[in-house]
Amino acid sequence: MQVKIGLWRSGRTHACASSLSVVLVISACGGAPTDDGTDATGGTGTIDGQAGSGGQSSSGGQSASGGQGNTGGVANTGGQFGSTGGNTNTGGSTDGGSPGSGGDAAGGTGTGGALPEFFVGNITTWDQVDTSGLVFSDYWDQITPENAGKWGSVQQTPGGQFNWQTLDAIYDYAESKGIIFKQHAFVWGSQQPSGTPTGEQVEQWIQSFCERYPATRMIDVVNEPPPHTNPNYTNNLGGGTNGNWQWVATAFEMAREHCPGAILLLNDFNNIEWDTDSNHFIGIVQAIQALGAPIDAVGAQSHDLDHGSVSFQKVQGLLQKLHDDTGLPVYITEFDISTTNDQEQLQKYQQYMPYFQETDFIPGVTIWGWIRGRTWSAAPESGLVSQQGVSRPAMTYLMDLLGRPSP
Repeated sequence: MQVKIGLWRSGRTHACASSLSVVLVISACGGAPTDDGTDATGGTGTIDGQAGSGGQSSSGGQSASGGQGNTGGVANTGGQFGSTGGNTNTGGSTDGGSPGSGGDAAGGTGTGGALPEFFVGNITTWDQVDTSGLVFSDYWDQITPENAGKWGSVQQTPGGQFNWQTLDAIYDYAESKGIIFKQHAFVWGSQQPSGTPTGEQVEQWIQSFCERYPATRMIDVVNEPPPHTNPNYTNNLGGGTNGNWQWVATAFEMAREHCPGAILLLNDFNNIEWDTDSNHFIGIVQAIQALGAPIDAVGAQSHDLDHGSVSFQKVQGLLQKLHDDTGLPVYITEFDISTTNDQEQLQKYQQYMPYFQETDFIPGVTIWGWIRGRTWSAAPESGLVSQQGVSRPAMTYLMDLLGRPSP
């Protein structure tokens, strides 16, 4: 694969050639991988969405609701993706529709899974898709690689050899089943290559991913920004932490150039649980919007909303504020309810899932694991199905709500 290194500035063109490698079998990687970082940052353990207080983030995005995406289309420089009248393809235009309205996002090749009115997806299970005798796509219409899409999983050293094998298999599965593929994540302060990557190396990583997986529909461009995690190469992207957040904007500019058809998200935890975290997160979004960053949506991780200190009414209020203050859709990106009590888990699903489904600015939910004993969340008891394929009541309820079969 030939790699073109560019400069991160407005007005860049993109080259999004397709280069796919087909892997037919997904194998487990012998033991549980590190889930979204267990390393401490200033005393706070980060696990891609949850500190000790039960983190949460939001992610959403905009794509054209009826616009036809041309293969390899060029994103319109300076236009908000999905904004009224903003051209996203050579010869094609968006109409400002929200994601989930049935239209394909512009640019790239492949299907990437059509965006439904509302999706409920899940993640891989220790790098496997079909698992415990169950077919993933029977129950979930969107997939996020739990660990395989993180930069450090693909490239151990900046500028070193890429290992796409596991991610190829997950992407190819999504394409073959016609379900939505979401990338997690481009820039994050954990599970990154060793050393201190340069700006050019960050762009090489993003460009190489986008060329290989052009049908990617959603991307966590920056995951858990400071103070939750802090990449050691932010100054190489323009700096600005706790200021104008230029490095975050730069990452979004790179992602838009090389993945013009994807919905681009800023993802974090605690932003629909705690006022201080929510306000800080909104401040970052507004700062990069002022810089013209092509952010399409925000992600609320939503881990462990069964914790007693977090009320349903609080979550509703902060979700509404997050949407109102940013003007962006909010994706529920890492949802789980972790309890050994089946009835408590069921009650929370009965409370939250209809609300998510009925809220017009929430296009979809990604549940963070479904096989009991193989999920990240504490215990781990957030799983919905036993390793023998037996559903917990919450899984039976959820599948009935969505009109899908239950194991």
